[in-house]
Amino acid sequence: MTARPLKVLFLTRYPYEGASSRYRVYQYLPHLQALGVHCDQQSFMDSRMYSRYFSHGGSVWKAWLMFRAIIRRIGVLLRFRDYDIIYMQRELFPVAPPLFERYMKRRGAVMFFDYDDALFINKPSRFNPVATFLRSPDKIFELFGLVDRVVAGNDWLRDTAARHGAHAVTLEVAEDTDRIAMHAQHTNDKPLTIGWLGSTSTVKYLRIIAPVLERIAADYPEVRFELMGGGDFCIEGVPFKASAWSLEEELAALARFDIGLMPLPDEDWARGKSGGKARTYMAAGVVPVCSAIGYNLQLVDHGRTGYLCRDAEEWYTAITTLLGDPQLRQSIAVQARAEVVSRFSPSGQALRMRALFDDALAARATGDGVVHGN
Repeated sequence: MTARPLKVLFLTRYPYEGASSRYRVYQYLPHLQALGVHCDQQSFMDSRMYSRYFSHGGSVWKAWLMFRAIIRRIGVLLRFRDYDIIYMQRELFPVAPPLFERYMKRRGAVMFFDYDDALFINKPSRFNPVATFLRSPDKIFELFGLVDRVVAGNDWLRDTAARHGAHAVTLEVAEDTDRIAMHAQHTNDKPLTIGWLGSTSTVKYLRIIAPVLERIAADYPEVRFELMGGGDFCIEGVPFKASAWSLEEELAALARFDIGLMPLPDEDWARGKSGGKARTYMAAGVVPVCSAIGYNLQLVDHGRTGYLCRDAEEWYTAITTLLGDPQLRQSIAVQARAEVVSRFSPSGQALRMRALFDDALAARATGDGVVHGN
């Protein structure tokens, strides 16, 4: 690895509150600084826009916020030549063709495109139908061919990008176990909690296992059910205690959870997921019980660091077995956290990211004799 300092401009979709930007960029910045990378960062959405954008209604106000965000982003992009690398977490703009990306490509910018969701699948937005209409999956495929490197959250996303002309690599998401404390000793001396952590866009997947949760609620009336970040979601017969997500309250919720749920549908959108919920549960010593699909198969070692389920009976058996056996929960919790510490440390993933930067710059220098930027 070259020792020379680098200047990298990180362009995220969301502010720190947004999980994908926090996990894919923000948590690495201090570690990259320690590795000689000068990191500047700009979020397309500011905190005000982020808090209002994922709510129903207010289309005119959202359009105004979008316009302001576009102007802010353009102002930053005018200085792209000041940097060795432009690191895009998702597209530069959520709407419109990749005009700026094409321009920067022609001007010799070294560009990275980072993604951890199947953005090439046009999933309708629950909150902004106009944005859904303007979104184009073909834009993502074009970006794959424009940038110097695609950094994918899992191998399925990497391979999809490579099939569309990208030089693609996998960089798995890190989890900061310095921030997330280990669960207290698992016992059955108190009511147990089955929890789910996420957002209003993914809470609908709990309906996949609704009959299982209804059965457990009836068979184990002493068990608590808790949702964080799922809005007003409910399943009849399951007494969920719901709360809004916040970074601080997330830690308190994880400390209450004994079992963490991550159901996913058997579809390509789910294969694009990069295991965020399960890895967070594992870091906290909460036993993950997940759908046996996609990246979950690489992340969770069935029976050792969590459970992978294919049908309703497997879900019911896994959860009820864990409810009755605190020693099993404790053993899995310890091994799951150790797995996260060894595989997914932010400092280790930042080191890999720095190596990707050096590799891309070296390839560019070899290819045309010029590395652009300072």
